[in-house]
Amino acid sequence: MSTDTKHKDLAGLRIDRAALEEESTGSRWAQVYIVGGIVIIVLLGLGTLAYRYIFAPAPEVEVVRATAQGSTVAGSVVLTATGYIVPHHKINVNSKVTGRVKWIGVEKGDKVKEGQVLVRLEDEEFRAQYNQARGAADAARAFYEELQHGSRPEEVAQAQHNLDEARATVANDKITLERNRNLFAQGVVSKQVLDDATARYESDQQRANSLEKGFQLSKIGPRPEEIARAKGQLEQAEGQAAYAKSLLDATVIRAPVTGTILERTAEKGELIIAQLTAGSVVSLADLNDIQADLDIAQDDFAKLTPHQKAVVNVDAFPDLKWDGVIAEVSPEANRQKATVEVKVQILNPDPHLRPEMNTTVHFLADDNKATTQPAVGALVPTSAIHDADGKKFVFIAFEDKAMKREVKVLSQRSSGVLVSGLNGGEDVITTAPDNLKDGDKIKVKGQS
Repeated sequence: MSTDTKHKDLAGLRIDRAALEEESTGSRWAQVYIVGGIVIIVLLGLGTLAYRYIFAPAPEVEVVRATAQGSTVAGSVVLTATGYIVPHHKINVNSKVTGRVKWIGVEKGDKVKEGQVLVRLEDEEFRAQYNQARGAADAARAFYEELQHGSRPEEVAQAQHNLDEARATVANDKITLERNRNLFAQGVVSKQVLDDATARYESDQQRANSLEKGFQLSKIGPRPEEIARAKGQLEQAEGQAAYAKSLLDATVIRAPVTGTILERTAEKGELIIAQLTAGSVVSLADLNDIQADLDIAQDDFAKLTPHQKAVVNVDAFPDLKWDGVIAEVSPEANRQKATVEVKVQILNPDPHLRPEMNTTVHFLADDNKATTQPAVGALVPTSAIHDADGKKFVFIAFEDKAMKREVKVLSQRSSGVLVSGLNGGEDVITTAPDNLKDGDKIKVKGQS
């Protein structure tokens, strides 16, 4: 191998430092680009999260202010229960007869007195039936009185006159018969003439006998059996007339008691069917005699005693109260609800109380009985109550965040739920997304 060849080979093995420097510079720029891209992606993600949690709009919710509820009852309370106001006696006034309404004179809420006319039915048919029955009764009465009084003196005299006339005729017939017998014996008259005189005498004799018996009966009067039969016919006719009169009177429907009209179920022109539910025309009750109808849990029933005093409140007028006393306890329990029905008589009712109002009754303790105070809490809407793992809670709007607060339901009210765990005045969230969590940012509807 020549020297020149070796020199060329060694020159080929020599490192080109300029090329290495150029390749190293390109690699560093690639690393810078990669790292920069990663940083940009991370910053974009952080920016998205920051926008979502800082700048993105919070879900809009609706809130209701919780109302503080405290005891308005002075004294010790052993039990508080809820129920409804009911009239002691509610009367559905039905029609005794089937007929069409001709006139109705009351409206719902009217006060009526016992005996006041409420409804009139068409009565032409019933009036005709009564007139017919009354006429039959008058005829039966006249016949019975006739038999009772017997024959009049004039009738007896007439019978006597007829009998005397018949006897005179018989006497004349007898003379004629005797004469014809003598003439027949002498051969002056025929046998036919004698037979005719005999027949006439016997006929007039029978008539005289009959008139004599009639005369005797006219003096004695009718038989007792005839009088008894006539009396029975009269009583039957009078009973039918009285029944027809009762049906006619039933076309006028009157108030059975003094009270207030609760419901009007009939209108003019409607057909009322007797003795059916459809026959009801109005319902009424005496609102001065009302009660609180309660279902007491069997676990709490032992806390009550007969004639125990109580204080009654209604949701419509929470600042008012009425005195009450246990008036009725059901003799049997409700197996399905595990309750016992108790009715509390309201001793001082007034126009504020109306049937079917929601009521809360606080039963007062005896002086010698251990007592507890009624629960105090806050009233919130039913829609604000949530349930998780058997526990009740609500969300409260506080400083633009949803705060979870655990509560305990004390009682159900017509306007919401009475709960403990709130003091009243909190803004309770009633409408919110289903995925709302404790601490989430929110925006209260209607607030800027």
